Amino acid sequence: MTPPCRYCESDETRKFGKRYDGGQRFQCKTCKRTWSERKFDHPVIGRIDKAKALLAVNCLLEGCSVRSTARLTGVSKKSILRLLNRVAVRCREVMAEKMRNLDLAQIQVDELWSFIQKKQKRLRPGDPFEYGDCYTFVAIDPESKVIPCFALGKRDERTTFRFIGKLADTLGRKTRPQLSSDGFEPYIRTVADVFGNGIDYAQLMKMYHGKTDEGREHYSPSGLIASLKRVIFGNPDRGMICTSHVERSNLTFRMSMRRFTRLTNGFSKKFSNLRDAVSLHVAAYNFTRVHQTLGVTQAMEAGIVDSLWGVEDLLGLG
Repeated sequence: MTPPCRYCESDETRKFGKRYDGGQRFQCKTCKRTWSERKFDHPVIGRIDKAKALLAVNCLLEGCSVRSTARLTGVSKKSILRLLNRVAVRCREVMAEKMRNLDLAQIQVDELWSFIQKKQKRLRPGDPFEYGDCYTFVAIDPESKVIPCFALGKRDERTTFRFIGKLADTLGRKTRPQLSSDGFEPYIRTVADVFGNGIDYAQLMKMYHGKTDEGREHYSPSGLIASLKRVIFGNPDRGMICTSHVERSNLTFRMSMRRFTRLTNGFSKKFSNLRDAVSLHVAAYNFTRVHQTLGVTQAMEAGIVDSLWGVEDLLGLG
């Protein structure tokens, strides 16, 4: 019994050989068109074998590039990128569902530099807007080490407003949070517009030798001259004004994602690929990575989940 024609719905069909992978092909006797039987397409891993898909995701989480992951798993580069996209969609759904009504007393924010396709100074007229510098805005709770949200874009007020809006959506109303950031000026207007008087906000100003606004992509930092704590509004605890934890998380980003490794050809060629890689990293960091100091995952410490998740649980494959 052969299925009806996919095109003209005629019942006059016959088997028409095999695909290279053994799948059955059919031909319609009426319209003469051919087609193949459809394989099961999983919403997260697609048609990739489950074991290979999990191996590929773990390789990406350990800082392997897309090409090295393809070599290790035997899956093509294009399939790895499609898998990354599907997995990232799942991760963003989990983050949107779980990162709600968090009672965080302390929050630190920072921006992590990277670039897409080419560095800012190499841009030419007519290049797409997404090319050049791309910053990952990250928020972290210094107590539970959980990352409630992130945002990608240019280092400007537009991306800052989107990022602070995401942060506000994740917080509950039981605790008045204290926010610490660097001296990036758009934070002041954005935090005031989004939170109003519902937050205590302070900036930690670090002064270095030479100009700090130019050449932020330099690989060795200038010598630190001094640091200044500046209260913006509210009544923050001066002893808790700090950005060390979020700056340490930047190192975890660079070590866990090949796209953030400097002086390699593993940088992102598309904005969507960078966004997907960050989505996978943040979700896996929160739910599947056991913190060496805490002894549990960040999500468990924050009370978001009550058990340890594996990568299969995160992707809904368990």
